[in-house]
Amino acid sequence: MLKIHPDRRHLTDEAGRTVYLIGDTAWELFHCLDREEAIRYLDCRAEQRFNFIQSVILSERGGLTEPNAYGRLPLLPDEGGIPDPTRPDLGGEHSYFDHVEFIVSAAEERGLRMGILPTWGDKFNASFGGGPEIFTPENAFSYGKWLAGRLHHHDNIVWILGGDRPLTEEKHFAVVDAMAAGLREGDGGRFLITYHPMGAQSSSAYVHDRDWLDFNMFQSGHGWPTTPSHDMAAHDRSLSPVKPTMDGEQRYEDHPINFQPEKGYFDAVDVRVTMWRNLFSGTAGNTYGHHGVWPMHRSENRYFPNTWELSLHRPAAESVRHFAAFTEQNDCALFEPIRDAVLDNDPGANEVIAVLVRGENRAHLLSPCGIPEKLNPARFPAPIRQIRAFGPANGEEIPAIITEDGAYFFPGRPCGRGQDAVVTLTW
Repeated sequence: MLKIHPDRRHLTDEAGRTVYLIGDTAWELFHCLDREEAIRYLDCRAEQRFNFIQSVILSERGGLTEPNAYGRLPLLPDEGGIPDPTRPDLGGEHSYFDHVEFIVSAAEERGLRMGILPTWGDKFNASFGGGPEIFTPENAFSYGKWLAGRLHHHDNIVWILGGDRPLTEEKHFAVVDAMAAGLREGDGGRFLITYHPMGAQSSSAYVHDRDWLDFNMFQSGHGWPTTPSHDMAAHDRSLSPVKPTMDGEQRYEDHPINFQPEKGYFDAVDVRVTMWRNLFSGTAGNTYGHHGVWPMHRSENRYFPNTWELSLHRPAAESVRHFAAFTEQNDCALFEPIRDAVLDNDPGANEVIAVLVRGENRAHLLSPCGIPEKLNPARFPAPIRQIRAFGPANGEEIPAIITEDGAYFFPGRPCGRGQDAVVTLTW
């Protein structure tokens, strides 16, 4: 069970330990994989030390019209033949929602939390996407209440409303508010609720003031250039009332840049740098994604260059284990983000993001390209006496030197793309 940290910026478990969400986007998990495949996927992500799997019940890609691995659709039709949110498929062992609960239970057994979207956003805002729009405030409340009641006995759920859509009309707000109210009534308020927006947007733009929104979620997204994730995090952290925020969908590994394969693909470096910048920007979580995994793709082409199973062990996914080890060894609730830890810290590919650790004589920073920098002495309470560094790609120690005047560098190591380093400074 997740709770809001007393500082209102982070998350905790029931014992009060800070939890940093390390997510994966498996949007089509419920819809596309059979039980054996789902187990293989969950086993892999648990071994890589992810702790949060985001998936959609009424999915984007034919979620109302294309059956799951057992030939079942999630909703029965109404008298007019339209999928009815008040008529979930419940008949027999392999009904759609029996399969959903099997996966939720399997994730729980493996220590994985599930970020569950009751529906993708095109089912209430079909400005683009397959739709159709099936939700009204009335049936959204009923569906949310029923769904939360069905799953309330689990301990590993976070509800994620939205689904890659903005709220541009009153009817959109009405549906989302009603679904949130239904979820709250159905689970008795056990589970936290957030909202998944479109790329380069945050839930804070639409529902920050809603009582049901426990924490914000932004999507730094798949464009280039876009607003950096650490700037989006800083914006959400500046708002009142104070709420945690996380990047719920950053640049996917092997995703076409700007959705155009001719521009190339985001790679492990893009993912790692964003991941660590998010951590050091004071977020409550970061969600990885792979362009073959989110749709559980089964073939290879220019737009989806890998199948979902071939994609599971891509370099950035494997590097998550080192990221997880760091978050488990360091309480991120003690991190105080600073943007001017080094002198001449220009925004862009080389920008250093750092945190002071409150109550301790240390700081951490991400050097995105391993470039020599000079520390800003005004940002540290005492001269830096010791420096250590490791490579976030493989966890291996990197030799590092700091001079008396506060300049640091990595002797014998080249600088440039792919030479990212995580640095610990002590005084």
